[in-house]
Amino acid sequence: MKKVIKFHKAFLACAIISTLIIAFGIVGIFTRGFNFSIDFKPGLIEEVRIAPPAMELTYDGPASVTVDVSNTSVDLVISGVGADNRTETFTFGQNPTVAQLASALNGVEGVTATVRGSSGSDSYGIYVDNSSSTRLGGGTPMLLYVPVEGSATIDGIRSAVSSISDAQIKELGTDSERSYQIRVGVSEDVTNEELFASIEQCLNSSFGSDNVAVVKTDFVASSFSKSLASKSILLAIATILLIWLYATIRFHWDFALGAIIALLHDTLIMIAFIVWTQTEFSTTTLAGVLLIIGYSINATVVILDRIRENMKLVNTKDFNDIIDKSLSDTLTRSIITTVTTLFAAISLLIFTTGSINDFAKVLTVGLISGCYSSMFISMGFISAMRRKWEPGENANRVRPKKSTAHN
Repeated sequence: MKKVIKFHKAFLACAIISTLIIAFGIVGIFTRGFNFSIDFKPGLIEEVRIAPPAMELTYDGPASVTVDVSNTSVDLVISGVGADNRTETFTFGQNPTVAQLASALNGVEGVTATVRGSSGSDSYGIYVDNSSSTRLGGGTPMLLYVPVEGSATIDGIRSAVSSISDAQIKELGTDSERSYQIRVGVSEDVTNEELFASIEQCLNSSFGSDNVAVVKTDFVASSFSKSLASKSILLAIATILLIWLYATIRFHWDFALGAIIALLHDTLIMIAFIVWTQTEFSTTTLAGVLLIIGYSINATVVILDRIRENMKLVNTKDFNDIIDKSLSDTLTRSIITTVTTLFAAISLLIFTTGSINDFAKVLTVGLISGCYSSMFISMGFISAMRRKWEPGENANRVRPKKSTAHN
């Protein structure tokens, strides 16, 4: 017969320890606050790519020529004086190399395409600096780029913008089409234009002005960041309420409430960790919190299912005996599930940086807390609610039978 561990003896001590940790976290919210990322506060988001120019375009003529680069072609829109308002399209399929594309572009009157990089480079993936004008003329050449693997690293980008406070860097795309997202929060004494100019100056001084192309620039307004924060809170609340409804339908109200208390416990433990370690609170971190909510309820439901089975098998007047047997029956499953998931979380913690590393930190703390709360916090609450347990008919049901008063 499998040994039954007396888990119920630790319920009170665990409740006291958890209460102290949660209280410590609440104090931290008011004294240290959250380290919100740019996701939850106004700021500038700029995506850049680093590569030497592959080609430059100039135009010497009376018409107006605008360059439009898409995923499949380069289009020259010609209009104005001395032109018949037409669009010249040069597809990458017909001009697979930079040299061939330049030769085709030189066929347009007044347009000069000069190859500056490897003439044999693939024309697919050509891109432009979206911060510069797409109109040719005025003596300023337009630069076209092709992706060059290894032209920059995320550490190099971080070093380049290290003088800008609160700058956050993220890698995007594959190695052959790498781009970097730079996020910087704004303050009242710095305008968006000044912030954009500061980033541009830092990158140009590190990589050369011709080698930096701005792919996209977005500004997160304060109203949007507040809306995102409020919607995130509502999402977490709605998730917990739906889980409570599910648990109430499947089990009894005290079982459901015990499960929800465990979820709230895990959430508050993770918040305490985030606050006191000043881990950046971003949408990625929020995803980790929501992931643990789903993980924790799954672990709790497994134990509740076993309790429901043992209520029919164990003949005892002490409900703690049923809880102890159920926890003993599921102990191996709980430990193995948590440990195997921790392997993945700790791997991310060791081998990643940035927002993924923050995600791994929250995930690691949440996994440990989720296993602990499913066994001691939720079961401790159910134990307190079932002190008047009566075997017999009630042993065949999860919902206790109401006692009938006799005169």
